[in-house]
Amino acid sequence: MADASLRLSWFLARRYLASRRGTRFLSLITAISIAGVAVGVLALVVVTSVMNGLQTELRDKILGTNPHIWVTQYGEAMRLVDWPTVAARVRRVDGVVAAAPFVHAEVGMTNAAGHAEFVILRGVEPRAPGPPVTDLHAALRRGQLRLGPTRSGLPPLLVGSALGDRFGLAVGDRVTVLSPQGAKLSPFGALVPKMQTFEVVGRFRTGMYEYDNKFAFTTLAAAQQLLGLGTAVTGLEVRVRDPLEARRVAARLDQALGFPYYAQDWTTLNGQLFSALKLEKLALALILLLIVVVAAFNIVSTLVMMVTDKTKEIGILKAMGMGTRAIRRVFLLQGFVIGAVGSTVGAALGLLVVWVLDRYRLISIPGDVYFIDYLPVAFEWTDLALILLAAWTISLLATIYPARQAARLVPIEAIRHE
Repeated sequence: MADASLRLSWFLARRYLASRRGTRFLSLITAISIAGVAVGVLALVVVTSVMNGLQTELRDKILGTNPHIWVTQYGEAMRLVDWPTVAARVRRVDGVVAAAPFVHAEVGMTNAAGHAEFVILRGVEPRAPGPPVTDLHAALRRGQLRLGPTRSGLPPLLVGSALGDRFGLAVGDRVTVLSPQGAKLSPFGALVPKMQTFEVVGRFRTGMYEYDNKFAFTTLAAAQQLLGLGTAVTGLEVRVRDPLEARRVAARLDQALGFPYYAQDWTTLNGQLFSALKLEKLALALILLLIVVVAAFNIVSTLVMMVTDKTKEIGILKAMGMGTRAIRRVFLLQGFVIGAVGSTVGAALGLLVVWVLDRYRLISIPGDVYFIDYLPVAFEWTDLALILLAAWTISLLATIYPARQAARLVPIEAIRHE
């Protein structure tokens, strides 16, 4: 009996959703309701995929150019003197894969034409024991990039692609680098920065505008000589087994090394950026969810009009013995169908848009603002499941009032309705 009642409710729900003429096509007002849900789901799928893509792309770019953990030392000099001993202790910590020394400083750079800017100079030692610490170290080891001896005998310099374009640099060009560290007083009492001429041996491109626009790399020895560090370094770059466990490994390093050393992981240094992206994703999702809410109001109005239009038929059905629950189920099924069809269509269109954006990279964005120069997308099934669940839930909630109104109709009064 229950199966027969359910089949009858389903039959009536389909009939009411269809046009009055009995054709196979949905009525215009039903199609509009479905389209409203579809547009909301489409927007949510695309926007959440874009926000996921931004987070994933930024994380990959940051981890490709930077180590998972930095180990430095407290003090006025901000330098690590006994770094070989510290590096050996770091490599023994659980979770650490590799550790290498580095030098990091902001310096002035000028080309032959006199154009000058402040850039970030980083001295690296890619031949340090163990696996490469960053993608740059890996590229140097594979020979894709090189910091080997130059033909002029000058120290080598790798420059970012955007930085090289701005300075008009090609392989073999020379630039002068000036550092305030190690500066000396002239006989007249003026502070004279230390200068060193470098030969450009190549360019690198990370895909992150901030690095390609500001960074230059040289050998560890050349950076130490320019900055007057002697054998000291700025700190150690550390690679861990799992980047997502970097914070825990950093805590182990702090405990193993003790004062005056301290470790900072990539999630801490970039925490504000990723927190802002997560908050923006949540805010956009809530705003776009309003599209589905607006579509739900359309579903309410559609079903209320349907109840009004079918009042006499509902009265006849109740007079013939159709129960209140079965009448209510008719309109709940209509809301479910509208939500299910609209969500499915919207999800399919959203996945298509995401695939096109990912494959062809149709949208470019300013790299100086967003660190990357195109709009990345990354689809996650959990997000899609939450979006579909939200759309279905809102669609079902929208049917409660019309279904209750239909179920409350008194058969005699409904039959007399004009």
